[in-house]
Amino acid sequence: MAAELKQAFPHAEVRLVQASGGLFEVSVDGQLVFSKKALRRHAAPGEVLQAIERMRSGK
Repeated sequence: MAAELKQAFPHAEVRLVQASGGLFEVSVDGQLVFSKKALRRHAAPGEVLQAIERMRSGK
């Protein structure tokens, strides 16, 4: 996932913040764009990138 994000957004800071309980959340500039906990499932291939693009375009 980190490699996919770095390829799509080469100037982005991508970091892993370890937590417990199987959480997987992706935030951009403090805004949550994907939450495994909220959706109760893993991200589908490309889903996180699509969520980031939607957030960036204001949709």
